[in-house]
Amino acid sequence: MNKLFSFLIFSLALLVMSSTFAQDRFVAKDAWAFGFGFTYPMYVSINDATLNTSAFYGGHLLVQRNFSEHVAWRFKAAFNHVEAQYVENNGSDEFVTNNMFTGDLDFVYYFNPCEPFEMYLVAGLGLNNNKPDNVSWRTPSGRDTTGSLDGVSNTAAQFNIGAGVEIRLSEDWRLRGEGVYHTTGNSKIDGRRGTSNGWFGGTSNDTWASAEIGVLYYFSKGESSNYCQVYSGLSEVDYNRIEEIVRRYQVEPAESVDYNKIEEMIKKNCSKPVVEDKWVLFGINFDFNKATLRPDAYPILDNSVEILLENPEVRVEIQGHTDQIGTDEANDKISLERAEAVKQYLVSKGVAPERLTTVGKGKRELLFQGLDEQSRYYNRRIEFHVK
Repeated sequence: MNKLFSFLIFSLALLVMSSTFAQDRFVAKDAWAFGFGFTYPMYVSINDATLNTSAFYGGHLLVQRNFSEHVAWRFKAAFNHVEAQYVENNGSDEFVTNNMFTGDLDFVYYFNPCEPFEMYLVAGLGLNNNKPDNVSWRTPSGRDTTGSLDGVSNTAAQFNIGAGVEIRLSEDWRLRGEGVYHTTGNSKIDGRRGTSNGWFGGTSNDTWASAEIGVLYYFSKGESSNYCQVYSGLSEVDYNRIEEIVRRYQVEPAESVDYNKIEEMIKKNCSKPVVEDKWVLFGINFDFNKATLRPDAYPILDNSVEILLENPEVRVEIQGHTDQIGTDEANDKISLERAEAVKQYLVSKGVAPERLTTVGKGKRELLFQGLDEQSRYYNRRIEFHVK
């Protein structure tokens, strides 16, 4: 009983200590951000001409509101300058410049907000104001400007869809790269009046694309998110849960549980990270007869990565364990495979492989003797032992 009680106390202390390195310090439930950078615009579909040479450049500013770990809205304003030479079908050519001012309201969805490289999808609507200059229609017999859009300001709605990535530079700064495809509501932005379908996506409407690189600064953040870290938010200890577990597995009458002592020990140990000789990773458990990491294991392993990277002198033996079902031979094999799966994940995150060894303990070191599903689940675990 004393071993079980000490085990529970240590586990709670480890949970709190691990939160020091939690991914959630980078992720908030809601936030505001400001961004800026460079844009490279390119015509995709233009009327009655072939794009021969070009000189494109631009820049953008944006304000973004993150409503959750995954969902954000942003307003982006951009300036894009296009200088393009058109080669006509009849052999003549002309040199057209165009300045485009755009304002877009876009929806942003982040696929993996807990990772240093956050992939996202963007889609939205906006306005495109442009003014082509030096537009003419050349013919072998001379110059005909009938119907020309030369110097005429044109405003059209546009639809945007694209994808990008944010690379974490620090707690508040991100490097962002993005590619977006734009479809306008008419056929005039290239300086050529063409047939338009009158709405987005038409085969006769002008389209253009933009490639962006810039930075994003999160200047205001709300409450830290628990989404990326199952350990975070442990501000209150669930004493009823502790007592339920203690009573369930006690083999002899126990004295009253001193909850004040538990909380005192937790507070004492959570001041700074400490790498214990035996490091039980609660939450790194496996389905029966499988060695595949579950999605809920990644945040916990990410904490382990940060602790190991902060302590480069530490070498760890990764021990895989099973429940008590099955033969020793089968359990030794699957427990080693579980340890290897954890090692591969740690190495993929930057931990040197020579610091890690693996061993399969099978069912020889059970935490709980019960055959119920909960006991067996916690027996299928990973432990780190500092060497």
